[in-house]
Amino acid sequence: MVPDISTGSRTYGLLNYLYGPGRRDEHTDPHLVASWMPGLAPDPGRDPAATLKQLTDRLDLPVLALPKNRRPARHVWHCPVRTAPGDRHLTDAEWAEVARRIVHATGIAEEGDDKACRWIAVRHADDHIHLVATLVREDGRRPRRHEDGIRAQAECRRIEVEFGLQILNGGDRTAAQRPTSAERSKAERSGRPETPRETLRESVRRALAGAAGEEEFFRRLAEAGLRVEQRIAPSGDTLGYKVALPGDRNRDGEPVWFSGSKLAPDLSFPRIRQRLDAGRPDDEPVTEHADERAPRPARARRQAAPVAERAVSILDGNDDEDSAAQLAGVGELLDALAQTAPASTRKELAEAARAFERATRSHIRAEHADNRAIRSAARGIIRAGNALGKGEDGGATAMLLSTMVLVTIAAVRWHSARGHAQQAAAAQRAAQHLRSAYRSAALAPMNAMREHGRRLPEPVRVRYAGTLETALPEQANSARREPGWDALAATLDQAERAGHDPDALLQQAIEWRELDTADSVTDVLVWRLRRIGKLPATVDPPRARTNARAAQSRPHLSPPQAPEALAESRHVDPRSRGPRR
Repeated sequence: MVPDISTGSRTYGLLNYLYGPGRRDEHTDPHLVASWMPGLAPDPGRDPAATLKQLTDRLDLPVLALPKNRRPARHVWHCPVRTAPGDRHLTDAEWAEVARRIVHATGIAEEGDDKACRWIAVRHADDHIHLVATLVREDGRRPRRHEDGIRAQAECRRIEVEFGLQILNGGDRTAAQRPTSAERSKAERSGRPETPRETLRESVRRALAGAAGEEEFFRRLAEAGLRVEQRIAPSGDTLGYKVALPGDRNRDGEPVWFSGSKLAPDLSFPRIRQRLDAGRPDDEPVTEHADERAPRPARARRQAAPVAERAVSILDGNDDEDSAAQLAGVGELLDALAQTAPASTRKELAEAARAFERATRSHIRAEHADNRAIRSAARGIIRAGNALGKGEDGGATAMLLSTMVLVTIAAVRWHSARGHAQQAAAAQRAAQHLRSAYRSAALAPMNAMREHGRRLPEPVRVRYAGTLETALPEQANSARREPGWDALAATLDQAERAGHDPDALLQQAIEWRELDTADSVTDVLVWRLRRIGKLPATVDPPRARTNARAAQSRPHLSPPQAPEALAESRHVDPRSRGPRR
């Protein structure tokens, strides 16, 4: 059950909407289910003689009784309360009880207080009601509604238990402010898919991803096409900022500005400055697994993968401040990927970044933690530009996304262990989108690797099965039944051709991190092997083995031998007649 409190200035306008047909004729049988005093509130939905004007006047009477200079500018309190999808439909009597309990809990009209605010509950759909109150009590005072949203949420959790409804996650006051009903209505009239507040929040987040400092952050905002105003101190230092969408204006024709704090708590300028100062990225992130021959987008993604794996290790540790910093960095990394993703994965990555944004905020602060490495990885991805969905770019994208799924799963565990229900749910949604993006990105490179693996001579496949069984005895049988087994065999073959000992390399990949949270053990191992072995993210064309180990195993061929036999012989090894123990 979800309450959503907002305030406004026009009682009649809100009632006209609630009793009207709705924007898509979705309102059916609008009527009162409860009010401040039975019999005093006319019901235009069920009483043909009652009018909206009469109901407005009754609600507004305590407001109009005040001198004009004492009337609150925004005197209308509005709280839709909606059950979750799949919940049973409540009766009018049950909704009336819900309404009375919420106005009591929020301080609008406490039980037994005959001087409380006037309020009504309107029902025009099966799954929700609208509570409307005027914010002047019968005695002329204002209601005590401090933290009314938190109190409404808490009461809804109790109602869910008592009514047998789904138990939703409680809030902790770290969520971004949701668009108001007026903002949603305006966006709908303008034909926008989302409100300016939501568009601006995502744009600011993306401008922050991997930014080296304030100057770059504000430059990116301008390059994104936003209107930007900075508040400058006499010393020349920036004190704050606000942004607006071009074309978004109020009734007076002025731009509708949003400060960073109105977009999200962590987008206020002090919090942004704190993040930039604590985690200033290096200009050129370098890791031991970088492949300088790869295209720049592929190289940047390969560089980011071990950094993301390190974030998993930190989230599994005991340093909460460091973990909170890593979560903020993971959010930036997702924003960077969403900005530069190929078309095949762009939508899912944008949804993943949007979902994970909630998982980056909690009451655990990271003022002194260092997340420069992950912010550098995000910066590298943005500077490398847009990736292609094929070739080395496509394979490197799949490599990184495989790791990002593990990162979000670690974030789910971390938040769940600390009782952060909404953040854990957000990280879980992000993981689902990342899985979809990974499947799309990995389709072509994994199919090519599987085909390569299926074409390996059977003795070689048997030998690599023995390698897997020796390195991973408890999971080897299930791993060999996975679709990625052929790709793993192909990767081990490529590693051996490149001069690696496949046994040692596989053991290193397994020991890198646990595999219990992997959706596919073989997929994870494929990308780890390719990263730590500096193998291409795509399948190389077949070529002769050149390392000493392969040379020792290659039988002597006479010159007249056919090319087909020569190709076959490259895979024959005296030790390949069965699994090695």
